[in-house]
Amino acid sequence: MAAFDRIASGMGGLDTVLDSFRLGDNIVWQVSDIDDYRTVAVSFARRALDDGRVLAYIRFARHAEILPAQEGLNVFQLDPAEGFEAFSGAIHDIVSQLGKDACYVFDSLSELEESWNTDLMMGNFFSVTCPYLFELDTVAHFALLRNRHSFETIARIRDTTQLLLDLYRDADDWYVHPLKVWKRYSPSMFFPHRFSPKPDGECLPLTDGVELARFYGALREHDLEEGNRNLDSWERFFLECRLATESARDEVYYDGMLNRLISPDPAMEKLLRSFISSSHLLSIKDRLIGSGRIGGKAVGMLAARHIVRSTLENAETVMEPHDSFYIGTDVFYTFLVHNNLWKLRMSQRKEDGYFNRSRELRDGIERGRFPDNLKDQFVRMLEYFGQSPIIVRSSSLLEDSFGHAFAGKYESVFCPNAGSPEDRLTALENAIRTVFASTMDESALAYRLDRGLAERDEQMALLVQRVSGTLYGDFYMPAFAGVGYSSNEWRWSADLEPGGSMLRIVLGLGTRAVDRTGGDYPRLMSPKKPALVPHADADNGRYAQRQVDGIDFTDGIFCTRELSGIVQYLPQSIRDLALEHDRKAEEHLRERGEYGHIWIANCSGLERRQDILGTLDAMLACLQREYGCPVDVEFTVNIQDDGEIGNNAYRVNILQCRPLQTIGEGLQQEVPHVKPEHVLFSIENDILGPVQSRTLDVLVHVDPIAYYTMPWKDKSRVARAVGSIGRQLEESGLAGALISPGRIGTTSPELGLPVTFADIKGFVALFEEECAEAGYQPELSYGSHFFQDLVEVGILYGALSDDPSRREREEALMSCGQDRDNPVFAQYPDLSPIIRLYRPRNLSLFADAIRGKCLCYVTEESPVK
Repeated sequence: MAAFDRIASGMGGLDTVLDSFRLGDNIVWQVSDIDDYRTVAVSFARRALDDGRVLAYIRFARHAEILPAQEGLNVFQLDPAEGFEAFSGAIHDIVSQLGKDACYVFDSLSELEESWNTDLMMGNFFSVTCPYLFELDTVAHFALLRNRHSFETIARIRDTTQLLLDLYRDADDWYVHPLKVWKRYSPSMFFPHRFSPKPDGECLPLTDGVELARFYGALREHDLEEGNRNLDSWERFFLECRLATESARDEVYYDGMLNRLISPDPAMEKLLRSFISSSHLLSIKDRLIGSGRIGGKAVGMLAARHIVRSTLENAETVMEPHDSFYIGTDVFYTFLVHNNLWKLRMSQRKEDGYFNRSRELRDGIERGRFPDNLKDQFVRMLEYFGQSPIIVRSSSLLEDSFGHAFAGKYESVFCPNAGSPEDRLTALENAIRTVFASTMDESALAYRLDRGLAERDEQMALLVQRVSGTLYGDFYMPAFAGVGYSSNEWRWSADLEPGGSMLRIVLGLGTRAVDRTGGDYPRLMSPKKPALVPHADADNGRYAQRQVDGIDFTDGIFCTRELSGIVQYLPQSIRDLALEHDRKAEEHLRERGEYGHIWIANCSGLERRQDILGTLDAMLACLQREYGCPVDVEFTVNIQDDGEIGNNAYRVNILQCRPLQTIGEGLQQEVPHVKPEHVLFSIENDILGPVQSRTLDVLVHVDPIAYYTMPWKDKSRVARAVGSIGRQLEESGLAGALISPGRIGTTSPELGLPVTFADIKGFVALFEEECAEAGYQPELSYGSHFFQDLVEVGILYGALSDDPSRREREEALMSCGQDRDNPVFAQYPDLSPIIRLYRPRNLSLFADAIRGKCLCYVTEESPVK
């Protein structure tokens, strides 16, 4: 049929008044009782079936069914509690499936407000669904309960729908008042009408004064108090909560507030109920922009702070106060709807568009604009922060939850918050767009897909935090920052307590603690035995920090500075704790007749500050106890520059807390007894990963000397080739190990192999190889985002010391198992001397990180000689 062709309503008189329904019409009925909607919907459905039309009933509400099951009726049962995107996507798929000219009856839209807790999201659903129905020339009926929703939401629906009809019933009298009828008009169309919902019933305008008086008298009985309808139902609910809290009746509303604000993670909800009160939830609402939940990262941060304050004796004196803001999950979807990106989003959700359409959607997000009412709220937040630097951090629904860290998958953006109010607002909007757009990053999409989360409702909330720090000259940064682990599985020394805590700490912003940075090393420290370091080396400058991250107040940017450029601005108290002379570098200067100070930051002075280390250790211990599992915590430490050493001379700020998946799990197994000549390599202590004893089907070795001598610009091709092999392993189910020089996953090819996690997730084990001749040094990046990825998929991770005899044993293995015909060498023929790929016989791998033992060996049937 042609668009805008007439479709009978099943109510003859109504067809006369409205000039019939038309293909493309969305009809919204405002009713006081769902039974009234049922009456007109049944009349329409009966006629549609009689006319042989495709008819679908979209069932999702708790009210009684609108249409009974009957021949010819397609019933689709959906659950809006699965989330806005899942529900809207299911509707989109149904409409696509039924195609053009279909007819629909939906349950009451008002039920969506109850499921999603806000008129805004109900309006968003209608705004994305109605145009798609119109595009396919359908006829669809919806209902709204009168006086339940804000004027703004009703206005959005009126602007989007083709017909908006007020339906009233007074005893046996029925009235319909057309409020909007698109592209149809008659002189009396918009009068109230008395009508009969029967097929042959009349529909007559009320033009007589007595009848109009009776109608408006009945109307007053239907209209309830409208004083709060200038507010969204979200705001009305929290207004009631605030009044209830003031009158000590808040327990009635606690569950409602928790459900609306906090991510639906049962384990986290149980934890929060012990530490967060109604007044705490209301304080979250006071700092929330938009509506919706605050997401996993924000929840973890708040939970950790409340736990520590409730259980740690000196918490009030050593913890920084928190004044973060939150941007609710509803803002993310509202932004997509506002910028007409929803249809593209639905296309991207499909299997063939999951990666293929992501770039287009990312570009659309980066170009998007924010509604004025949100921009007003952004301005108020910026006015609160003044010109203090802030950071806009991802806080998606699933992020930092039990089982899903999403470590490093989404963006965080620093805003120096400098310049005019207009400049600061522009920078904030750009930061928000950047984080929103990062949901379409390939690594984030692959992470969700690999973990079966691609269909889950993964809304993006944001956590906006004041950057904790001090201004040193024109450089703003905390004294120290890093990541703390309540349970450390890397025992680099037998003197370390099994399962004790560990810190990965740097001078300045903690970005250098969670990312693998070229040429720099964070300090790894056990709070109980801080003098024990993983790399005991006479050259104290080898594993140290020479660059510092912070905010440049002069240029108004986040940047990295050489340590030598900020030392002069650091007070003596910070220098004593963070810095040491690079003795070897200074000696080289003196040998050339030059003299000067060369500083490195290795945080060695913190070994003397047991007050700080003890506090961090106690925080980690109490969080692990309350979480019931190990945790990792991002933190800052600021030192008071008063020359005093004591408990009041420092402040700790908890930025993030999440459950930590441990990797040293599994049944303990006996270390195999292997003849020395059968061992390809062995590792003591420098090993992380699950306990395992397995056969290796494939061994890949990137030759360190050959890799070192190849042109810098070609090193990324080696990474891509290794990635191809990794994907072969993933598809075939074969167990493969990778040995590669220096750092695996570095962004600096001169330091190692610049693979992504997607490249290496098909391997069961990764080994970073030392090569003194080429200058490659491993770094087991315990605590980095790269490490978190390995944890979640259970990849073994170790470091191999420089051992020429091991290379000789590998030469023997090569003769009986090298695979030169692998398809990767057809694509990269010049890389065959650099990438050695073996399919060895009887090669086994044993690893137990808790005992610090790892062996790669062949059985006696096929020894390596």
